[in-house]
Amino acid sequence: MYLHLGQNTVVQDYEIIGIFDMDNTTVSRHTRKFLNRIEKEGEVVMVSDDVPKSFVFCQTAGRPETVYLAQLMPATLHKRLEVK
Repeated sequence: MYLHLGQNTVVQDYEIIGIFDMDNTTVSRHTRKFLNRIEKEGEVVMVSDDVPKSFVFCQTAGRPETVYLAQLMPATLHKRLEVK
């Protein structure tokens, strides 16, 4: 199954480690440090030009970790995963 993150960006559901709310999670210095590291490694994908409301952390065997910054709320992305 695939998850559409917006703006023609799609990820496979088995690659998703987590879907996180930007406002709640970036309060933690650990999360900010993680996001800074991923950004320096060039593994951040901006899904939209709008202010991101969530980030989706993905990893596939043999490929580097990737973070997608999405304009959609985490609850919306979770609902998209539940639809079958």
